[in-house]
Amino acid sequence: MNHLPLIIKREYLTKVKNKSFIIMTFLSPLIFIALIAVVAYLSQLNNDKVRVITILDETKQIQDVFKNSEHTTYNILENMSLDEAIVLVKEIEATGLLYIKKEKASDFDFETMTFYSQDSPSLSLISSMENKIEKQLTSVKLKENGVDVTMIDASKVTVNIAQESFEGEKTSKVDSVAKLAFGIAAGYLLFMFIIIYGNMIMRSVIEEKTSRIIEVIISSVKPVQLMLGKIIGTSLAGITQFIIWMVFGGFLMTVISLIVGVDLFNSTTPQQELVQLAVEGEDFNFYFETGKRALNSMPLINLILAFILFFIGGYLMYSSLYAAIGAAVDNETDTQQFMMPIIMPLILAVYIGIFTVIEDPHGTVSTVFSFIPLTSPVVMLMRIPFGVPIWQQLLSLLILVGSFMLTVWFAAKIYRVGILMYGKKPSYKDLIKWIKY
Repeated sequence: MNHLPLIIKREYLTKVKNKSFIIMTFLSPLIFIALIAVVAYLSQLNNDKVRVITILDETKQIQDVFKNSEHTTYNILENMSLDEAIVLVKEIEATGLLYIKKEKASDFDFETMTFYSQDSPSLSLISSMENKIEKQLTSVKLKENGVDVTMIDASKVTVNIAQESFEGEKTSKVDSVAKLAFGIAAGYLLFMFIIIYGNMIMRSVIEEKTSRIIEVIISSVKPVQLMLGKIIGTSLAGITQFIIWMVFGGFLMTVISLIVGVDLFNSTTPQQELVQLAVEGEDFNFYFETGKRALNSMPLINLILAFILFFIGGYLMYSSLYAAIGAAVDNETDTQQFMMPIIMPLILAVYIGIFTVIEDPHGTVSTVFSFIPLTSPVVMLMRIPFGVPIWQQLLSLLILVGSFMLTVWFAAKIYRVGILMYGKKPSYKDLIKWIKY
């Protein structure tokens, strides 16, 4: 008789009706959102402070580039010595004083410009002033050398090499970034899901083992069915919790934003001045449009289906390994010796995806690791945006599913022997013996 549906139902209801599960399902988003709200609120309080920067420019060549912004006010000083300026800055409690000695444009170096302040200035403030000064001094130096700056600006040429496959498919540099971003996001989500809910499955198996109730259940249920039902049931409970987190968390963020008056989705910081300087270039709109085209040109249907299938397959694969560990030990302390061989392949997959797939998605290393079950969920997901034949995707998925079933079988054999083993810390040699029984 197939008891698998009953086991899945039992495991699912046992988890979702557990008091600690219910409490953490609703308490975790509250704690997480509360931390975000506190950080955002404190950040907003800090952002409301306007920095006053005094400028003493003896050259009269740079002071005009400093324009007031939302978070920074520039106060230009004239006909004043450095000592007098420092005294004035202290009296008005300004953020600091930028002093520029009277030198020729060609003689400017780090010794001709000094920023005086009571406290260490922020990196964004110094970088912002340096960027403005660099542009101005470059123009001044070019003019001193008899160069027409307007002609240079008009002569600037932006080169972007178009990319197109032999079949006529157009791509670009931004495509690779978008594809890599998808792979990293998928790998990170899979990694976190495995860590959180894989441990839940492992603890569930340990609890069943230590309670001795499982000794009665195992007499009427096959170990494979029991192990598979425990994995699927606990996974469904985890998915339920994850969905509640997403819905409840989004609702809380919206409510807190309205009540507290803090925009958690779009808070502004003074550091945005650096971002503004970066996007003021003429190439920004080009790259933005190219990025949009890159997203539209990606095989979205293939990516979505592959993400779902490989995500589920990879999660179940690692969950079966967690279940096998839980079946072999009596408590969570003894699991530490078995955790490293599970986590390392997943970390290796992420590194291979970032440093290998982006450079050569169809190379030997990328292709081989996209078929190895422990790394294929991440590596294959990173390869698919670059164009992977359907037969390779199906083959990798079949290997992954087959490995999952094989791991469940091994875990069941370990479980069958492990439930009767108490008071002994198992070794890898013991596990091999149990599998042979």
